[in-house]
Amino acid sequence: MNYGKKEVEKTLRKTNSRSQKITSHLVLLLTKIILILVLFAAVLGISFGYGIFKGVIDAAPEIDVASIEPSGYATMVYDSKGNLTETLVKSGANRLEASYEELPQCLIDAFIAIEDSRFWSHKGVDVRSMVRAAVGIITGDSSAGGGSTLTQQLIKNNIFEGGNEDTFGEKLERKIQEQYLAIQLEKIMDKKIILKNYLNTINLGNNTLGVKAAALRYFDKDVSDLTLSEATVIAGITQNPSRFNPLSENGRKRNEEKRRVILQYMYEQGKITKEEQEEALADDVYSRIKNVDIVTKETQTPYSYFTDELIDQVLKALQDKKGYTETQAYNLLFSGGLEIHTTQDPDIQSVVDEEISRPENYDVVYYSIDYRLSIQHPDQTTTNYSDETLKTYFRKELGETNFDGLFSSKEKADEAIAKYKAAVTKDGDTVLGESVHYVLQPQASFVLIDQSSGYVKALSGGRGQKEVSRSLNRATNTLRQPGSTFKVITSFAPAIDTCGATLGSVYYDGPYTMDTKTFRNWYSSKGYMGYSTIRDGIVYSMNIVAVRCMIETVTPQLGVEYARNLGITSLTDTDYNASTALGGITKGVSNLELTNAFAAIANGGIYTKPVFFTQILDHNGKVLLENAPETKRVLKDSTAFLLTDAMSQSMESSRMFASSGVSLNSTSAVANIPGMSNAGKSGTTTNNNDIWFVGFTPYYTAGIWSGCDDNQKISAIGSSTSYHKKIWKAIMTKIHEGLADTGFPVPSSVTTAQICRKSGKLAIPGVCENDPRGNAVYTEYFAKGTVPTEVCDHHVQLTVCSESGGLATEYCPEKNTRTFMVIPDGESGGTDDSKYRSPGTCTIHSSTSVVLPSEEDTENMGSTKVETIPETVPETTKAAPKSPLDQVYIPVGPGYN
Repeated sequence: MNYGKKEVEKTLRKTNSRSQKITSHLVLLLTKIILILVLFAAVLGISFGYGIFKGVIDAAPEIDVASIEPSGYATMVYDSKGNLTETLVKSGANRLEASYEELPQCLIDAFIAIEDSRFWSHKGVDVRSMVRAAVGIITGDSSAGGGSTLTQQLIKNNIFEGGNEDTFGEKLERKIQEQYLAIQLEKIMDKKIILKNYLNTINLGNNTLGVKAAALRYFDKDVSDLTLSEATVIAGITQNPSRFNPLSENGRKRNEEKRRVILQYMYEQGKITKEEQEEALADDVYSRIKNVDIVTKETQTPYSYFTDELIDQVLKALQDKKGYTETQAYNLLFSGGLEIHTTQDPDIQSVVDEEISRPENYDVVYYSIDYRLSIQHPDQTTTNYSDETLKTYFRKELGETNFDGLFSSKEKADEAIAKYKAAVTKDGDTVLGESVHYVLQPQASFVLIDQSSGYVKALSGGRGQKEVSRSLNRATNTLRQPGSTFKVITSFAPAIDTCGATLGSVYYDGPYTMDTKTFRNWYSSKGYMGYSTIRDGIVYSMNIVAVRCMIETVTPQLGVEYARNLGITSLTDTDYNASTALGGITKGVSNLELTNAFAAIANGGIYTKPVFFTQILDHNGKVLLENAPETKRVLKDSTAFLLTDAMSQSMESSRMFASSGVSLNSTSAVANIPGMSNAGKSGTTTNNNDIWFVGFTPYYTAGIWSGCDDNQKISAIGSSTSYHKKIWKAIMTKIHEGLADTGFPVPSSVTTAQICRKSGKLAIPGVCENDPRGNAVYTEYFAKGTVPTEVCDHHVQLTVCSESGGLATEYCPEKNTRTFMVIPDGESGGTDDSKYRSPGTCTIHSSTSVVLPSEEDTENMGSTKVETIPETVPETTKAAPKSPLDQVYIPVGPGYN
């Protein structure tokens, strides 16, 4: 660049030129206009934003002291006839109010440390927490925590019912209002009262609202007595009550991790010393978790088993169908003043309760115990004992290896407890607590469903006095091995429904090994039956038939898929094996799901999700939720009828088609209801740990399970394995009194045909009816289009020597025809069919024993001589050996191939 004198003068002249001055003025004017427009837009934007913000604030609900105090209305539960059965808040709200003075400092500090560390200093909104939470969202740091203060959370739960908006805009609007109301609340309410209300309101899982209720639920103590360890367990629940549930195995692990975080925060915030932190971490606090149902502490009237399950069903429906959070659902159910109309039939429930608990219905009476003992030693350490440690003591210390934890009387149980207590209690020990509950054994559960609607009419989760609410429910939340009931669900149903099999399809009942597992029948002492139909497999509960059907026709994968479609949710991928056909599964099934699977068969193949309630009304009487049945077709109507007909035969006195002296009888005749059509299937596990019967009538489907809670063998304690069928019969007989027997109608998709029971194919006239054991021809039901077209190939009619019974030769003087069985290749084991396999050739009458007349005899009718026919003779004169199949009688005419 040139900085000379002439160049400078030139530049000055240019700058001072008129045109340049005009240009400069225009640029300056344009800049001013832009600035004014920007300023105007900013003012307009601020005004518009302020208007929106003011509108949101003005729309915020009114807030006062009463609106955020824990409060609620009783939820009323009614049965199907309009009778009030439960008042949930009164008898089980599980909310107990604690005053601020009752709250231990360690509990207060624990909640503040993890939820709102600056609670005592902020004015309702914590800007630093909001910024930290925003950064966490942007960076994806899940450990950054939330931005809500305890005051905001209290308002969210009590004013905005937990906050459950559908859109981001609605959530933003609620958040703004929540922050505004938090600031307003802190102007009119003391911090201590806010904190007290918060701790009395929060959901702490397992039907527990508030810290006082949680202290009783988890530690069976008053909230004021909580230790630091126990307080941090409870504080660790609040973020997600299901995920951090200390009663479940996985929840306990997550809760323990959360507790460590809380203790670290408390230490960093100066609420506890390092020594207190380490002492709390070393404390085995989870061994003291007791799962006490606090309802009984208030009312001494525990819920029924039906109500226990109803609560779970309603909570799930409120979350799934209405979108409530878990906290909202709990708050609404236990303090929302709802009106719940259930499907429970009081008359049927009364019959079920009476028969399930009737002592005369059981062969033996035993007791197991739920025992708890806590001892404090002189060094201030504590040891907790239970019925499991009692068993270990008797087995290992006393050498009673067969001790099974069952006692013939309460007195015997008390003697064992006293002996054990004396052994574990030393000088200087102090008993902190001791409790014992006696549980009748064997136990039972019962479920009854109206299959046409899916309505659960009655349910029992156990026999004997029910002592607590939300206790072990053997009908719904206990999984047991289903035994042979699963043959119908996983093997025979899919075989008929999808795989082209019929009730007449046969499988060979003989020794059967797959991989390294050898399968046996429950009637192994009677041997094997040979060719047996699917109908036989159902009526006589034939294990080999069920397994071969699954492996040779269905596949385990398809069997599991059918079970899942029928509502069985407990199956896993490890159940893709042959044992599933016999109910040998990984986890077991619940009575509710198994019974409902059979209800789908009873309902013509239409599955209906179990219904426990029909309608829920809110506190103002408006319909909150209509619970319409959820249905889907899972089986063809023809399949459902065919299975029903076979299971109906299993309830009649019926004997397997077999040789004289072989007596294999139908398995469910004991349960037959007089004067009413019924069908069903029994199930007994290999070691007699579980016994089942699930059956139905044209009206109801019902399932009963019985066994010992700790899997002791029923037969080992001196009981039969059929008493449960008598209980089923007693209940079903009573509830069907006065009902007409409408039978099981045959659908239009079903037809009949006569077949041979040993082949499942069309019978050969004159052959199949002459089976050595009797007439093997019978009339069977078929889905249309599945009637067999081939003729029997398992029976053969052969000519035999009347004297030896062997296949006749041309030398046998007297012959007759008889019917024999064709046994499958490779079947070497003895069966009832193999007794009648085709014989060898006659050994009495052969070519070397034929006596021919001599020439002299011919002339004089005198002496005789024996002539031996040479072994080698011309082909034209030698008799050709006859195959058994060459002598099969096959008729020719219409209908035969």
